Amino acid sequence: MLPFVIKRLAYSLLIVIGVMVVTFLLFRVAAGDPSAALLGKNPTPDMVESMRAELGSDKPLFWGKWCRTESFTSMEFKTQRPMPGVIIPVDADLSSGALGLREKQTVKFTRNFTIPGKSLKARIRWKGEFQALGRKFSSPGGTAEELELPPGIAELEMVAGKNFQLFEINFFKEQNSSFNSQFFDAMGELVCIQRTPPYVSFFNFGRTLTTREPVNKVIWRGLGPSLLLMLPIFAGELLLGIVLALFAAAFKGSWIDKGLVLLSVIGMSVSYLVFIIFGQWYLGYYYNFFPVWGWGDWRHLALPVIIGIASGLGGGVRFYRTVFVNELNREYLRTARAKGCGPLSIYGRHLLRNAAIPVITRASTILPFLFTGSLLLETFFGIPGLGYAGINALNNSDLQMIKALVIISALLFVIVNLLADITYAWVDPRIRLK
Repeated sequence: MLPFVIKRLAYSLLIVIGVMVVTFLLFRVAAGDPSAALLGKNPTPDMVESMRAELGSDKPLFWGKWCRTESFTSMEFKTQRPMPGVIIPVDADLSSGALGLREKQTVKFTRNFTIPGKSLKARIRWKGEFQALGRKFSSPGGTAEELELPPGIAELEMVAGKNFQLFEINFFKEQNSSFNSQFFDAMGELVCIQRTPPYVSFFNFGRTLTTREPVNKVIWRGLGPSLLLMLPIFAGELLLGIVLALFAAAFKGSWIDKGLVLLSVIGMSVSYLVFIIFGQWYLGYYYNFFPVWGWGDWRHLALPVIIGIASGLGGGVRFYRTVFVNELNREYLRTARAKGCGPLSIYGRHLLRNAAIPVITRASTILPFLFTGSLLLETFFGIPGLGYAGINALNNSDLQMIKALVIISALLFVIVNLLADITYAWVDPRIRLK
Protein backbone atom coordinates (compact mmCIF):
# COMPACT_ATOMS: atom_id res chain seq x y z
CA MET A 1 0.00 0.00 0.00
CA LEU A 2 2.84 2.41 0.77
CA PRO A 3 4.10 2.57 -2.87
CA PHE A 4 0.53 3.27 -4.00
CA VAL A 5 0.13 6.08 -1.47
CA ILE A 6 3.47 7.62 -2.49
CA LYS A 7 2.51 7.44 -6.17
CA ARG A 8 -0.88 8.99 -5.51
CA LEU A 9 0.71 11.75 -3.45
CA ALA A 10 2.99 12.52 -6.39
CA TYR A 11 -0.01 12.65 -8.71
CA SER A 12 -1.83 14.82 -6.20
CA LEU A 13 1.06 17.26 -6.08
CA LEU A 14 0.93 17.57 -9.87
CA ILE A 15 -2.81 18.25 -9.67
CA VAL A 16 -2.30 20.96 -7.06
CA ILE A 17 0.45 22.55 -9.17
CA GLY A 18 -1.90 22.46 -12.17
CA VAL A 19 -4.60 24.19 -10.11
CA MET A 20 -2.02 26.77 -9.05
CA VAL A 21 -1.08 27.46 -12.68
CA VAL A 22 -4.72 27.81 -13.80
CA THR A 23 -5.50 29.98 -10.76
CA PHE A 24 -2.45 32.11 -11.50
CA LEU A 25 -3.53 32.67 -15.10
CA LEU A 26 -7.08 33.55 -14.05
CA PHE A 27 -6.16 35.89 -11.22
CA ARG A 28 -3.06 37.50 -12.70
CA VAL A 29 -3.80 37.64 -16.42
CA ALA A 30 -7.59 37.78 -16.69
CA ALA A 31 -8.25 39.81 -13.52
CA GLY A 32 -5.67 42.49 -14.34
CA ASP A 33 -3.91 44.81 -11.91
CA PRO A 34 -5.52 44.73 -8.42
CA SER A 35 -3.87 47.99 -7.32
CA ALA A 36 -6.40 50.06 -9.29
CA ALA A 37 -9.32 48.52 -7.36
CA LEU A 38 -7.58 48.89 -4.00
CA LEU A 39 -6.41 52.48 -4.34
CA GLY A 40 -9.65 53.88 -5.69
CA LYS A 41 -9.86 56.98 -7.85
CA ASN A 42 -6.94 59.24 -8.71
CA PRO A 43 -4.07 57.56 -6.83
CA THR A 44 -0.65 59.18 -7.11
CA PRO A 45 2.04 57.39 -9.15
CA ASP A 46 4.14 56.64 -6.07
CA MET A 47 1.08 55.13 -4.34
CA VAL A 48 0.51 52.86 -7.36
CA GLU A 49 4.22 51.94 -7.39
CA SER A 50 4.19 51.04 -3.68
CA MET A 51 0.99 48.99 -3.94
CA ARG A 52 2.24 47.06 -6.99
CA ALA A 53 5.52 46.33 -5.24
CA GLU A 54 3.66 45.06 -2.17
CA LEU A 55 1.38 42.84 -4.26
CA GLY A 56 4.08 41.78 -6.71
CA SER A 57 1.92 42.84 -9.68
CA ASP A 58 4.70 45.03 -11.13
CA LYS A 59 6.93 42.02 -11.82
CA PRO A 60 7.13 40.22 -15.18
CA LEU A 61 4.51 37.53 -15.63
CA PHE A 62 6.79 34.50 -16.02
CA TRP A 63 10.38 35.59 -16.60
CA GLY A 64 12.44 38.72 -17.11
CA LYS A 65 14.71 41.32 -15.57
CA TRP A 66 12.41 44.29 -16.16
CA CYS A 67 9.32 45.17 -14.15
CA ARG A 68 6.77 47.93 -14.53
CA THR A 69 7.29 51.32 -12.95
CA GLU A 70 5.27 54.49 -12.53
CA SER A 71 8.33 56.75 -12.26
CA PHE A 72 7.20 57.81 -15.75
CA THR A 73 3.55 57.60 -16.80
CA SER A 74 2.79 54.70 -19.14
CA MET A 75 0.10 55.29 -21.74
CA GLU A 76 -2.00 53.24 -24.14
CA PHE A 77 -3.72 55.89 -26.25
CA LYS A 78 -6.35 53.49 -27.61
CA THR A 79 -7.96 53.07 -24.19
CA GLN A 80 -6.61 55.99 -22.13
CA ARG A 81 -6.76 59.74 -22.25
CA PRO A 82 -3.57 61.72 -21.48
CA MET A 83 -2.73 61.63 -17.78
CA PRO A 84 -0.61 63.83 -15.48
CA GLY A 85 3.03 63.53 -16.43
CA VAL A 86 2.21 63.40 -20.17
CA ILE A 87 2.38 66.73 -22.03
CA ILE A 88 0.90 66.83 -25.54
CA PRO A 89 -0.07 69.67 -27.89
CA VAL A 90 -3.58 71.05 -27.57
CA ASP A 91 -4.41 70.20 -31.20
CA ALA A 92 -3.05 66.63 -31.05
CA ASP A 93 -5.16 64.05 -32.87
CA LEU A 94 -6.48 61.31 -30.58
CA SER A 95 -9.43 60.19 -32.70
CA SER A 96 -7.75 57.17 -34.35
CA GLY A 97 -6.82 55.26 -31.18
CA ALA A 98 -3.30 56.72 -31.25
CA LEU A 99 -1.56 60.01 -30.56
CA GLY A 100 -1.12 61.72 -33.94
CA LEU A 101 1.26 64.70 -34.18
CA ARG A 102 2.33 66.97 -36.99
CA GLU A 103 5.99 67.44 -37.85
CA LYS A 104 8.05 69.22 -35.18
CA GLN A 105 5.34 68.81 -32.56
CA THR A 106 6.49 67.16 -29.33
CA VAL A 107 5.13 64.88 -26.65
CA LYS A 108 6.89 64.86 -23.28
CA PHE A 109 6.85 62.30 -20.50
CA THR A 110 8.04 63.87 -17.25
CA ARG A 111 9.45 61.98 -14.28
CA ASN A 112 6.95 61.41 -11.46
CA PHE A 113 9.53 60.37 -8.85
CA THR A 114 13.10 59.14 -8.66
CA ILE A 115 14.17 55.52 -8.17
CA PRO A 116 17.80 55.54 -6.93
CA GLY A 117 20.15 53.03 -8.54
CA LYS A 118 17.63 51.61 -11.01
CA SER A 119 18.08 51.50 -14.77
CA LEU A 120 15.00 52.48 -16.77
CA LYS A 121 13.78 51.75 -20.26
CA ALA A 122 10.77 52.69 -22.39
CA ARG A 123 8.99 50.24 -24.69
CA ILE A 124 7.36 52.19 -27.52
CA ARG A 125 4.94 51.13 -30.24
CA TRP A 126 4.58 53.71 -33.01
CA LYS A 127 4.30 54.39 -36.76
CA GLY A 128 6.03 57.03 -38.84
CA GLU A 129 9.11 59.04 -37.84
CA PHE A 130 10.26 60.70 -34.62
CA GLN A 131 13.41 61.80 -32.75
CA ALA A 132 14.27 61.06 -29.12
CA LEU A 133 17.43 60.88 -27.02
CA GLY A 134 19.48 62.19 -29.95
CA ARG A 135 18.39 59.41 -32.31
CA LYS A 136 16.04 59.19 -35.28
CA PHE A 137 13.49 56.41 -35.61
CA SER A 138 11.46 55.46 -38.66
CA SER A 139 8.85 52.78 -39.24
CA PRO A 140 6.29 53.42 -42.02
CA GLY A 141 4.30 50.27 -41.21
CA GLY A 142 4.48 50.39 -37.41
CA THR A 143 6.81 48.61 -35.00
CA ALA A 144 8.00 48.43 -31.38
CA GLU A 145 11.27 49.70 -29.94
CA GLU A 146 12.95 49.64 -26.53
CA LEU A 147 14.86 52.74 -25.44
CA GLU A 148 17.27 52.68 -22.51
CA LEU A 149 16.90 55.92 -20.60
CA PRO A 150 20.00 57.77 -19.36
CA PRO A 151 20.47 57.79 -15.56
CA GLY A 152 18.85 60.79 -13.91
CA ILE A 153 16.78 61.76 -16.95
CA ALA A 154 14.03 64.21 -15.98
CA GLU A 155 11.85 63.86 -19.06
CA LEU A 156 11.58 61.91 -22.28
CA GLU A 157 10.84 64.18 -25.23
CA MET A 158 9.71 62.78 -28.56
CA VAL A 159 9.77 65.10 -31.61
CA ALA A 160 7.37 64.02 -34.35
CA GLY A 161 8.43 63.52 -37.93
CA LYS A 162 6.39 62.54 -40.98
CA ASN A 163 3.12 60.67 -40.32
CA PHE A 164 3.98 60.10 -36.65
CA GLN A 165 1.49 58.14 -34.54
CA LEU A 166 2.23 56.87 -31.03
CA PHE A 167 0.11 53.89 -30.00
CA GLU A 168 1.50 53.10 -26.56
CA ILE A 169 4.51 53.60 -24.32
CA ASN A 170 5.38 51.66 -21.18
CA PHE A 171 8.19 52.25 -18.71
CA PHE A 172 10.16 49.57 -16.88
CA LYS A 173 12.82 49.40 -14.18
CA GLU A 174 15.54 46.77 -13.85
CA GLN A 175 15.40 44.14 -11.12
CA ASN A 176 18.09 41.88 -9.69
CA SER A 177 16.95 38.47 -10.92
CA SER A 178 15.02 37.13 -13.89
CA PHE A 179 13.39 34.55 -11.58
CA ASN A 180 11.71 37.34 -9.63
CA SER A 181 8.36 37.04 -11.42
CA GLN A 182 4.67 36.76 -10.60
CA PHE A 183 4.63 33.08 -11.56
CA PHE A 184 7.46 32.11 -9.19
CA ASP A 185 5.81 34.18 -6.44
CA ALA A 186 2.62 32.17 -6.97
CA MET A 187 4.54 28.88 -6.79
CA GLY A 188 6.26 30.16 -3.65
CA GLU A 189 2.86 30.45 -2.01
CA LEU A 190 2.61 26.67 -2.27
CA VAL A 191 6.15 25.80 -1.15
CA CYS A 192 8.66 28.43 -0.01
CA ILE A 193 12.33 27.70 0.75
CA GLN A 194 13.80 30.00 3.42
CA ARG A 195 17.27 30.69 4.75
CA THR A 196 16.10 30.59 8.36
CA PRO A 197 14.36 27.78 10.31
CA PRO A 198 12.12 25.95 9.51
CA TYR A 199 13.77 26.45 6.05
CA VAL A 200 10.67 25.19 4.21
CA SER A 201 7.17 26.62 4.65
CA PHE A 202 3.93 25.78 2.90
CA PHE A 203 0.85 27.72 1.83
CA ASN A 204 2.07 31.26 2.41
CA PHE A 205 -0.80 33.19 0.82
CA GLY A 206 0.32 36.61 2.00
CA ARG A 207 -2.19 39.17 3.24
CA THR A 208 -5.75 39.93 2.29
CA LEU A 209 -6.17 42.90 -0.01
CA THR A 210 -8.87 44.56 2.11
CA THR A 211 -8.07 44.10 5.83
CA ARG A 212 -4.33 43.35 5.30
CA GLU A 213 -4.58 40.41 7.71
CA PRO A 214 -2.49 37.31 6.97
CA VAL A 215 -4.62 35.04 4.79
CA ASN A 216 -3.55 31.98 6.81
CA LYS A 217 -4.88 33.62 9.97
CA VAL A 218 -8.26 34.24 8.35
CA ILE A 219 -8.37 30.63 7.12
CA TRP A 220 -7.55 29.15 10.53
CA ARG A 221 -10.13 31.39 12.16
CA GLY A 222 -12.84 30.24 9.76
CA LEU A 223 -11.84 26.57 9.66
CA GLY A 224 -13.44 25.67 13.00
CA PRO A 225 -16.95 27.02 12.24
CA SER A 226 -16.86 25.45 8.77
CA LEU A 227 -15.92 22.03 10.13
CA LEU A 228 -18.57 22.25 12.84
CA LEU A 229 -21.10 22.92 10.10
CA MET A 230 -19.92 20.60 7.31
CA LEU A 231 -19.05 17.45 9.26
CA PRO A 232 -22.50 17.00 10.92
CA ILE A 233 -24.15 17.66 7.53
CA PHE A 234 -21.91 15.08 5.87
CA ALA A 235 -22.41 12.45 8.57
CA GLY A 236 -26.14 13.05 8.87
CA GLU A 237 -26.76 13.03 5.13
CA LEU A 238 -24.67 9.85 4.67
CA LEU A 239 -26.10 7.82 7.56
CA LEU A 240 -29.71 8.91 7.16
CA GLY A 241 -29.56 8.45 3.38
CA ILE A 242 -28.20 4.89 3.72
CA VAL A 243 -30.79 3.93 6.35
CA LEU A 244 -33.72 5.25 4.30
CA ALA A 245 -32.34 3.67 1.11
CA LEU A 246 -32.02 0.28 2.85
CA PHE A 247 -35.57 0.67 4.14
CA ALA A 248 -36.81 1.43 0.60
CA ALA A 249 -34.88 -1.51 -0.85
CA ALA A 250 -36.25 -3.88 1.81
CA PHE A 251 -39.82 -2.91 0.81
CA LYS A 252 -39.14 -2.71 -2.92
CA GLY A 253 -42.30 -2.08 -4.94
CA SER A 254 -44.47 -1.28 -1.92
CA TRP A 255 -46.09 2.07 -1.12
CA ILE A 256 -43.24 2.73 1.35
CA ASP A 257 -40.67 2.37 -1.41
CA LYS A 258 -42.69 4.48 -3.85
CA GLY A 259 -43.29 7.17 -1.26
CA LEU A 260 -39.60 7.44 -0.40
CA VAL A 261 -38.67 7.63 -4.09
CA LEU A 262 -41.28 10.35 -4.66
CA LEU A 263 -40.03 12.40 -1.72
CA SER A 264 -36.44 11.92 -2.90
CA VAL A 265 -37.24 13.23 -6.39
CA ILE A 266 -39.09 16.21 -4.89
CA GLY A 267 -36.12 16.94 -2.62
CA MET A 268 -33.72 16.77 -5.57
CA SER A 269 -35.91 19.18 -7.55
CA VAL A 270 -36.12 21.91 -4.91
CA SER A 271 -33.45 24.60 -4.96
CA TYR A 272 -30.94 24.89 -2.13
CA LEU A 273 -32.07 28.48 -1.58
CA VAL A 274 -35.68 27.35 -1.10
CA PHE A 275 -34.62 25.06 1.75
CA ILE A 276 -32.69 27.91 3.38
CA ILE A 277 -35.41 30.55 3.04
CA PHE A 278 -38.24 28.20 4.05
CA GLY A 279 -36.26 26.86 7.04
CA GLN A 280 -35.42 30.35 8.28
CA TRP A 281 -38.98 31.57 7.93
CA TYR A 282 -40.88 28.48 9.14
CA LEU A 283 -38.59 27.09 11.85
CA GLY A 284 -36.75 30.25 12.79
CA TYR A 285 -39.15 33.17 12.42
CA TYR A 286 -42.66 31.63 12.56
CA TYR A 287 -42.13 29.05 15.33
CA ASN A 288 -38.97 30.60 16.80
CA PHE A 289 -37.36 27.19 17.33
CA PHE A 290 -33.88 28.32 16.28
CA PRO A 291 -31.99 31.59 15.82
CA VAL A 292 -31.57 32.57 12.19
CA TRP A 293 -28.40 34.66 12.49
CA GLY A 294 -25.20 34.70 14.48
CA TRP A 295 -22.59 32.42 15.96
CA GLY A 296 -22.51 31.18 19.54
CA ASP A 297 -23.83 27.91 20.95
CA TRP A 298 -25.19 24.75 19.29
CA ARG A 299 -28.56 26.37 18.58
CA HIS A 300 -26.96 28.58 15.92
CA LEU A 301 -25.73 25.44 14.14
CA ALA A 302 -28.86 23.29 14.51
CA LEU A 303 -30.98 24.92 11.80
CA PRO A 304 -28.17 25.16 9.17
CA VAL A 305 -27.31 21.50 9.78
CA ILE A 306 -30.96 20.43 9.42
CA ILE A 307 -31.27 22.41 6.18
CA GLY A 308 -28.00 21.02 4.84
CA ILE A 309 -29.05 17.44 5.54
CA ALA A 310 -32.57 17.95 4.13
CA SER A 311 -31.30 19.54 0.91
CA GLY A 312 -28.91 16.68 0.12
CA LEU A 313 -30.95 13.80 1.43
CA GLY A 314 -33.11 13.36 -1.68
CA GLY A 315 -30.21 12.75 -4.03
CA GLY A 316 -28.51 10.48 -1.52
CA VAL A 317 -31.55 8.25 -0.93
CA ARG A 318 -32.23 8.04 -4.68
CA PHE A 319 -28.65 7.01 -5.43
CA TYR A 320 -28.20 4.55 -2.57
CA ARG A 321 -31.58 2.90 -3.23
CA THR A 322 -30.58 2.27 -6.86
CA VAL A 323 -27.32 0.68 -5.72
CA PHE A 324 -29.04 -1.51 -3.12
CA VAL A 325 -31.83 -2.63 -5.47
CA ASN A 326 -29.23 -3.74 -8.02
CA GLU A 327 -27.71 -5.96 -5.34
CA LEU A 328 -30.98 -7.59 -4.21
CA ASN A 329 -30.95 -10.44 -6.76
CA ARG A 330 -27.28 -11.35 -6.34
CA GLU A 331 -26.46 -14.92 -5.42
CA TYR A 332 -24.80 -14.09 -2.10
CA LEU A 333 -28.08 -12.62 -0.82
CA ARG A 334 -30.08 -15.68 -1.92
CA THR A 335 -27.51 -17.85 -0.17
CA ALA A 336 -27.83 -15.76 3.01
CA ARG A 337 -31.63 -16.11 2.94
CA ALA A 338 -31.32 -19.87 2.37
CA LYS A 339 -29.08 -20.14 5.42
CA GLY A 340 -31.76 -18.47 7.50
CA CYS A 341 -30.07 -15.11 8.05
CA GLY A 342 -32.35 -12.43 9.44
CA PRO A 343 -33.16 -9.12 7.68
CA LEU A 344 -30.67 -7.20 9.82
CA SER A 345 -27.83 -9.52 8.79
CA ILE A 346 -28.89 -9.62 5.13
CA TYR A 347 -29.28 -5.88 4.63
CA GLY A 348 -26.97 -4.48 7.28
CA ARG A 349 -24.06 -6.87 6.81
CA HIS A 350 -24.07 -8.61 3.44
CA LEU A 351 -25.83 -6.05 1.23
CA LEU A 352 -24.27 -2.93 2.69
CA ARG A 353 -20.72 -4.28 2.61
CA ASN A 354 -20.91 -5.46 -1.00
CA ALA A 355 -22.48 -2.14 -2.07
CA ALA A 356 -19.87 -0.12 -0.18
CA ILE A 357 -17.78 0.83 -3.25
CA PRO A 358 -20.39 3.11 -4.90
CA VAL A 359 -21.36 4.42 -1.46
CA ILE A 360 -17.76 5.44 -0.77
CA THR A 361 -17.47 6.94 -4.25
CA ARG A 362 -20.49 9.17 -3.70
CA ALA A 363 -19.34 10.14 -0.22
CA SER A 364 -15.92 11.14 -1.58
CA THR A 365 -17.53 13.36 -4.21
CA ILE A 366 -20.06 15.15 -2.01
CA LEU A 367 -17.62 15.99 0.80
CA PRO A 368 -15.58 18.56 -1.18
CA PHE A 369 -18.77 20.07 -2.62
CA LEU A 370 -20.17 20.59 0.86
CA PHE A 371 -17.70 23.46 0.99
CA THR A 372 -19.61 25.14 -1.85
CA GLY A 373 -22.88 24.57 -0.04
CA SER A 374 -21.45 26.17 3.08
CA LEU A 375 -20.99 29.40 1.13
CA LEU A 376 -24.76 29.90 1.10
CA LEU A 377 -25.45 28.50 4.56
CA GLU A 378 -22.74 30.56 6.25
CA THR A 379 -23.79 33.70 4.41
CA PHE A 380 -27.51 33.37 5.19
CA PHE A 381 -26.92 32.43 8.83
CA GLY A 382 -23.94 34.69 9.59
CA ILE A 383 -21.58 31.83 10.48
CA PRO A 384 -17.97 33.12 10.32
CA GLY A 385 -16.51 30.16 8.43
CA LEU A 386 -14.55 29.78 5.23
CA GLY A 387 -17.67 30.11 3.09
CA TYR A 388 -18.56 33.41 4.74
CA ALA A 389 -15.00 34.61 4.22
CA GLY A 390 -15.22 33.55 0.56
CA ILE A 391 -18.40 35.55 -0.06
CA ASN A 392 -16.86 38.62 1.60
CA ALA A 393 -13.77 38.19 -0.56
CA LEU A 394 -15.92 38.04 -3.70
CA ASN A 395 -17.84 41.18 -2.68
CA ASN A 396 -14.61 43.05 -1.93
CA SER A 397 -12.67 41.70 -4.96
CA ASP A 398 -10.08 40.26 -2.56
CA LEU A 399 -8.28 38.12 -5.12
CA GLN A 400 -5.64 36.92 -2.66
CA MET A 401 -8.26 35.41 -0.33
CA ILE A 402 -10.25 33.90 -3.20
CA LYS A 403 -7.11 32.30 -4.60
CA ALA A 404 -6.29 30.73 -1.23
CA LEU A 405 -9.80 29.26 -0.94
CA VAL A 406 -9.53 27.81 -4.45
CA ILE A 407 -6.28 26.06 -3.52
CA ILE A 408 -7.83 24.74 -0.29
CA SER A 409 -10.78 23.33 -2.25
CA ALA A 410 -8.39 21.58 -4.64
CA LEU A 411 -6.40 20.11 -1.74
CA LEU A 412 -9.58 18.90 -0.07
CA PHE A 413 -10.70 17.20 -3.28
CA VAL A 414 -7.32 15.50 -3.76
CA ILE A 415 -7.05 14.29 -0.14
CA VAL A 416 -10.61 12.94 -0.05
CA ASN A 417 -10.11 11.01 -3.29
CA LEU A 418 -6.87 9.51 -1.97
CA LEU A 419 -8.63 8.39 1.21
CA ALA A 420 -11.46 6.93 -0.89
CA ASP A 421 -9.02 4.81 -2.91
CA ILE A 422 -7.45 3.48 0.29
CA THR A 423 -10.88 2.76 1.77
CA TYR A 424 -11.81 0.71 -1.33
CA ALA A 425 -9.10 -1.83 -0.48
CA TRP A 426 -10.11 -1.86 3.18
CA VAL A 427 -13.79 -2.71 2.55
CA ASP A 428 -13.27 -5.00 -0.45
CA PRO A 429 -10.42 -7.58 -0.22
CA ARG A 430 -10.64 -8.16 -3.99
CA ILE A 431 -9.16 -4.70 -4.62
CA ARG A 432 -5.39 -4.43 -4.58
CA LEU A 433 -3.62 -1.09 -4.47
CA LYS A 434 -0.69 -1.08 -6.88
